[in-house]
Amino acid sequence: MEQLPAQMTVVAISKPGGPEVLKPETRPVPQPGPGEILIRVKAAGVNRPDVAQRSGSYPPPPGASDLPGLEVAGEVVALGEGAVRHKLGDTVMSLVAGGGYAQYCIAQDAQAMAVPPALSILEAGALPETLMTVWHNVFERGGLKEGETLLVHGGSSGIGTMAIQLAKAFGAKVLVTVGSQDKADACLKLGADRAINYKTEDFVAVVKEATGGKGANVILDMVGGDYIERNYDAAATDGRIVQIAFLSSPKATVNFVKLMIKRLTHTGSTLRPRSNADKAAMVAAIEAKVMPFLREGRIKPLMDSTFPLSGAAHAHARMETSQHIGKIVLEI
Repeated sequence: MEQLPAQMTVVAISKPGGPEVLKPETRPVPQPGPGEILIRVKAAGVNRPDVAQRSGSYPPPPGASDLPGLEVAGEVVALGEGAVRHKLGDTVMSLVAGGGYAQYCIAQDAQAMAVPPALSILEAGALPETLMTVWHNVFERGGLKEGETLLVHGGSSGIGTMAIQLAKAFGAKVLVTVGSQDKADACLKLGADRAINYKTEDFVAVVKEATGGKGANVILDMVGGDYIERNYDAAATDGRIVQIAFLSSPKATVNFVKLMIKRLTHTGSTLRPRSNADKAAMVAAIEAKVMPFLREGRIKPLMDSTFPLSGAAHAHARMETSQHIGKIVLEI
């Protein structure tokens, strides 16, 4: 085993605020505990929860690193007691509860996945958080089935672009909402059946038209606010609406009679606070059902831009413009 350095460079949140509060620091290289592995990070995905944590509205769960970064890819360089799924030198990608904005990061052995050859290391770094979020919310919570219609709000986001690919791979029809023609074109190129510009079109009317009046079977929503009641209008009878974020507002005035009449299910989830056992179960399901598509290169993250670790503030600024299409990644 190679001799690891005692210190590493990280990007920490110096205080709650804008992108400028992300500052480089030197910290000790962490040591993996039972069931953990240490990854020399080569790529770390940038996600909306990182932005929320930086602004002070999304604190890390107890025991997690205070550093931002929820997904990484790189080389396994140390193993904790009982870590048997991966060996030293393996190239892996993993969901993490924090700590991704660093040269080295601790991950749960059961949450790391081997990087298939069809993915570059940067693509691998952009995958775990997005893939697990989509898999759990669209398929496990939303129960999307072959032949059904999925409506994705924020279709050009990292989550949205992954949802398009996964849903199409499993035989669903996909409708998305976007805010520009460039974003619409990107979603259609990935396989979306219809891209709805929410600035010029009423997504409820378009969904009804595209489904012969039936509505969407599953709706993946990261907007909230007045979209909540409009989702009830756009949903099919027995439809499932899955809430994963509130870019607008977590509060809304809704006529819940629609929920009863259509027999709707409105659920939601957050990934970061889930137990390690829950996350390991998601990984096992993804390895069994999605990994074949990844190995074939049929599914891969749509990449927007790459920044060095020292440019994390610029990466956050890019995300906050909402002009990005796909994933933003730090190369380390």
